[in-house]
Amino acid sequence: MSTAPAQRRLRIAVFGAGSIGCHLGGMLASTAEVALIGRPAAMAAIDAEGLTLTGPGEARREVRELTVATDPRAAAGADYVLVTVKSADTATAARELAPQLGPDTVVVSFQNGLRNADGLAAALPSHRVLAGMVPYNVVRTGAAAFHQGSAGSLMLADEEGANALAGAARASGLQLELRADMPAVQAAKLLMNLNNAVNALSGLPLRDQVGQLAYRQCVARCQREALAAFRAAGVAPAQLGPVPPEVMPQVLELPDAQFHELAGASLRIDATARSSMWEDLQRARPTEIDSLQGEIVALAERHGLTAPANARLIALVREAETAAPGTAPQWSGPALLAELIPAG
Repeated sequence: MSTAPAQRRLRIAVFGAGSIGCHLGGMLASTAEVALIGRPAAMAAIDAEGLTLTGPGEARREVRELTVATDPRAAAGADYVLVTVKSADTATAARELAPQLGPDTVVVSFQNGLRNADGLAAALPSHRVLAGMVPYNVVRTGAAAFHQGSAGSLMLADEEGANALAGAARASGLQLELRADMPAVQAAKLLMNLNNAVNALSGLPLRDQVGQLAYRQCVARCQREALAAFRAAGVAPAQLGPVPPEVMPQVLELPDAQFHELAGASLRIDATARSSMWEDLQRARPTEIDSLQGEIVALAERHGLTAPANARLIALVREAETAAPGTAPQWSGPALLAELIPAG
């Protein structure tokens, strides 16, 4: 009796394996052959200890069946390369990956910001590049341990080359949606990510920070400027939750009791969850402020508008980046809001 040959497991390389990259690669390792490519110290720790993934809730996964590397050559032979570097490193990533990619390799940008997938596609014209979006936060909790502090579905462009990765992701336990409107999804994610700087400057866990009106008012100011810039540019952010994007600033400015009642789902965040920007400041690493608030300021300027709240947050984060690890000032909600209110 003949038997069908076993289907080959996908080969997936994660380039820029920091918190998000290690989380994605660690989850996918149950259904694919995964190579993490990252910083020497981080990769050495994972090689020695294995990878530990926790959250959301009580979920825990120990991962040892993967390869760790620091050299881009580890991406050779991959069916998919997931790019998870910071936006400022996208051009370098494309240059280092180009010689390693096979003719059928699909590159996926799971990065913040609006333009990374387009940048990769321009730099890698012979390869299919897909835009992706990660809706939740992941922070490093140990040398080889990473914690997912909130829930949500990954989103991936519903284009040729997406289905095999989507299948492997779902089989691994990751939630993933294929979307035909990724530019609108990315704009919506940017709106939510405008909270990253506020959270980083607050020094608080996300749940505590979002639960305080003054901090939400800071985010609302940033979002109003962003929505005005998007309208001028003809961009309509997708609705990714129960609240339409245009209404988000009003909801954020509700008194605490009303906000908790109406938007309680936004507070169902792990008590330890923080933004990736907070983690960057704690580790004295450059932040992605230019790809978040910076995108809004630049877009506003291109359309004859201003975005003063976003611009001021850029300046405050830049100041915090110069502080020694763990010594950046922690702003109270009222003090930070006062910084974003124009004089007079």
